[in-house]
Amino acid sequence: MGEKRAQFGFEVRTELPGKHGRTGLVTTPHGDIATPAFVPVGTKATVKAVLPEMVKAHGAQAVLANAYHLYLQPGSDIIDEAGGLSKFMNWHGPTFTDSGGFQVMSLGVGFKKVLAMEAVGVRSDDVIAKGKERLAVVDDDGVTFKSHLDGSTHRFTPEISMQIQHRIGADIIFAFDELTTLLNTRTYQEKSVDRTQAWAARCVAEHQRLTAERATKPYQALFGVVQGAQYEDLRRQASKGLAALDFDGFGIGGALEKHNLGTIVGWCSDELPAHKPRHMLGISEPDDLFVAIANGADTFDCVNPSRVARNAAIYAPTGRFNIDTSRFRRDFTPIDDECDCYTCTHYTRAYLHHLFKAKEMLASTLCTIHNERFTIALVDRIRDSIDGGYFDDLKAQTLATFYKS
Repeated sequence: MGEKRAQFGFEVRTELPGKHGRTGLVTTPHGDIATPAFVPVGTKATVKAVLPEMVKAHGAQAVLANAYHLYLQPGSDIIDEAGGLSKFMNWHGPTFTDSGGFQVMSLGVGFKKVLAMEAVGVRSDDVIAKGKERLAVVDDDGVTFKSHLDGSTHRFTPEISMQIQHRIGADIIFAFDELTTLLNTRTYQEKSVDRTQAWAARCVAEHQRLTAERATKPYQALFGVVQGAQYEDLRRQASKGLAALDFDGFGIGGALEKHNLGTIVGWCSDELPAHKPRHMLGISEPDDLFVAIANGADTFDCVNPSRVARNAAIYAPTGRFNIDTSRFRRDFTPIDDECDCYTCTHYTRAYLHHLFKAKEMLASTLCTIHNERFTIALVDRIRDSIDGGYFDDLKAQTLATFYKS
């Protein structure tokens, strides 16, 4: 396993003075990732509405797919037979898969794509969305859940998650963890951290077994996932526990309130080994990116740039706006004169406005291209600013302009 494991690595390059932030280089069997880096989400082995070639052309170094969704459709065995995720989706670069834990829990308690992310309401050990039935039941061995597609019953354990992700074949995979909400009680959060730690140890053991068994396959790096909600002692406990296991890197996940993001990432970075990469799950807003990077996150994924693009929400240096409002009917300028994306180079705001009003599919494609490029380019500039010694200046200028209203 040692020789095979050498296919993955992480090198720290420039450190941000007085903070956990840094630039670095992640090495994988399918290519390198200069960090910090934003990783677009291709949930079902596709970034919705956009060709992989276009995602690559606009600077993405890697993509992240979802193990839960690919397990249900088309099936991890089919992806394995196709030669792995990169070949299956024609993506010539590094890939990630998350463990499926988020989707099992969020869909299973009726929250769909959004969990309870505010600590407002009655605490409970059995959180479920209003008016929904429970589709997932957690026990110490794993989770039994019903498919959101057809209602069929399935079970994920740490071992099954590892088996699915090994068949999918991404370069970086995540240990199976239990995701809680901010409405769960402190007692439940404690139990969940202990359960996730036990599952993490089982994931490492199964990962090592599968790595040896599938000796001809490229090495897949395994990241442990830090939970603990907004409790400092639980976050530190979780980080220390995972650091003691044989992981290649770490994910920082779980429910947290926006204003606590930097603090929580900092707690985790205090305890996690500095020579291993740290991935922040599910952020892409400009202020969140600056805060997370400063506190030690190296890579990020989020569906938001593509999701809001399909609803006519556009990112620009001066803030986010909706392109389908009437003021853009006769605006024959690009979204952003300074943006080098395909959309801004070839199309006007008036045309994009028309596409949304006409309900044309091209609207989603062109706006997704722009939003992904905006986010990727912002993180690239942040990386350059750390190397160049002007991170604080870039942060102040960027956020003052984006949030000026």
